[in-house]
Amino acid sequence: MRFILIALSLSAAATQADAARILFAGGNWAAIDFGVRCEARSKALWAKRNTEPFAGFAFDRAGARQGQFYVHLGRPARTGAAVMATIGTEPFLLGANGQWAWSRSPDQQAGLLDAARYGTGMRIEYRDSSGRRTVEHYALAGAATAIDSAAAACAGIKGGS
Repeated sequence: MRFILIALSLSAAATQADAARILFAGGNWAAIDFGVRCEARSKALWAKRNTEPFAGFAFDRAGARQGQFYVHLGRPARTGAAVMATIGTEPFLLGANGQWAWSRSPDQQAGLLDAARYGTGMRIEYRDSSGRRTVEHYALAGAATAIDSAAAACAGIKGGS
């Protein structure tokens, strides 16, 4: 039941211009087809009041993004602050601007994809615009299947779309 609620709330986050179709929902992750892009996405656990943090991996049908990791932070990051994603014990320094952070290179993207497939949890740490240390936690149950479903759908592979 929890994964259905997560999938519904994640697809509701899409703008009305994006026709979202849920491809998979399981554990804490969902795969969503937005037409020109597909995403494996999850909401943060225990989000603070009035915040909507979520993270995911994006795939474009045109091929520009093939598993780019991104995070919509619960609060804007302080200008110049480091945003770190840690999966298990492996840290990843992300690129960031305002409330968004993302993988910085294809090698880092591959490392994040691999870590998310086999990890059990992820945390995102940063300083918000007022200097407070912020930590957002994500469970990775269902991440591997959501990633595979999103990748297959945007690659046009039958069974994934």
